[in-house]
Amino acid sequence: MTVVEELLDAYASRKPIAPVRERFIPLGDIDAAYAAQRAQVEAWEKAGRRRVGAKIGLTAPSVQRQLGVGQPDFGVLLADMAVPDGAEIDHGALLQPRVEAEVAFVLGADLLDGRVTVADVVRATDFLLPAIEVVDSRIAGWDITIVDTVADNASSGMYVLGTTPRRIADVDLRLCGAVLEHAGEPVSVGAGAACLGNPLHAVAWLASTMAAAGSPLRAGDVVLSGALGPMVPATAGASYEARISGLGSVRANFTKEGQP
Repeated sequence: MTVVEELLDAYASRKPIAPVRERFIPLGDIDAAYAAQRAQVEAWEKAGRRRVGAKIGLTAPSVQRQLGVGQPDFGVLLADMAVPDGAEIDHGALLQPRVEAEVAFVLGADLLDGRVTVADVVRATDFLLPAIEVVDSRIAGWDITIVDTVADNASSGMYVLGTTPRRIADVDLRLCGAVLEHAGEPVSVGAGAACLGNPLHAVAWLASTMAAAGSPLRAGDVVLSGALGPMVPATAGASYEARISGLGSVRANFTKEGQP
C-alpha cells in the first residue's frame, strides 16, 4: 500500500502504523508529506466530508527543537471533527489521543496575500473562542518526525470550541494565561507567548503559507492557532476543562472504555 492508503486504513481500522518518514524520497521531504496530506483530504472530501479551516502544529520552540525543525506545520480541519462543548467524545474512535488548550480564530474575511501581516490577521478576525484540540496520531507510539506528522494531517483528531465569542481587541493574546484541568486539578499550564511568541504570529504564518500554496484561508474558516501549554494524554472516562484568560472556558469529556 502507499503511505496515503496506509494512513487512511489506520483511520478505518483504528490500528496505528509504523512511522512513514523513510517512505518519502528524498528522505525528510516535507513537500512530499504535504502532498500525502492533500491526497487524504481530497479522498475525504470526495466521501462527502467538508473542510472548515486549518490547525497549526509545532508552535512551541521546545517541540521544534525536539523534532529538529525551525518552523510550524499545519493540517486541515473538517466539519465532523468538531465536538460541541461538553459533549461526549468517543474515546474508542481515537487511537492515542492527547488534549491541549488553544485559541481559535474565526475569520470574517479572506486572507489571500502570500505575505500576511499581523495587522491583516487582526482585521480579518471576526472573533476568538477558547478551544481544546484533541490531537491524535496514526503513527504507533507517537514515534514521529515532522514528516510523519505532516503526512498524518498534522496529527489531527477532533476539536471542541467554546461558546463565548470575544473580540480580538479585548484579549491580550501574548499574555493570556491558560490552564487545562482534570478533576479540578491543573495538568497543563501555559500562555499565549508559548505559541510562536503570540498566537497572532502563528496565524499570520499559516495564512501566508497557505496563500502561497494556492489554498488561502477564507472568511468563515476556523483556525486552531497552536498549543498554549504541554499536551496531555486523554484517558477514557476523563473530563478536561480549559480556562483561557479573557476567553472563558471549554470542556472535553471522553467516554469510558468499551462505551460507544
